[in-house]
Amino acid sequence: MHDIVNGPNPTAVRVAGPPPSNASSSNPLAAIFGSIYVFDDPLTATPELNSTLVGRAQGFYAAASLSDEFALQMTVTYAFVSGPYNGSSITVAGRNPVMRDGPRELPVVGGTGAFRLARGYCLAKTYSMDEMDAVIGYNVTIIHY
Repeated sequence: MHDIVNGPNPTAVRVAGPPPSNASSSNPLAAIFGSIYVFDDPLTATPELNSTLVGRAQGFYAAASLSDEFALQMTVTYAFVSGPYNGSSITVAGRNPVMRDGPRELPVVGGTGAFRLARGYCLAKTYSMDEMDAVIGYNVTIIHY
């Protein structure tokens, strides 16, 4: 998934944010706490942006942590647009501690089409990050109908 916030063609945009007074807080996370982004990111077969497009990662995330560990609350649907799962989707929702080393686990809460009644988990791994732009890989394990 290629989440692009900066530049002329962003795939994620901020739709809500904290009041400007939060920027003066002694807690640096308070400056972004409450920011909500909506995204429609390309989902590719490999971490390269010009790789084969297999779907779209669509949803929203919010900066939801004031603790020492920066975390997002996410809801994302992986909608497949090619291959054997074309027209099917998987939905993931949960807390994502994005700066944590190693894989981060999030729950699979449902699916459609070939993934109807899906349950499971996905392991998120950040491949690269440049300011807020990021390339994230998801390894998903599901049980479905």
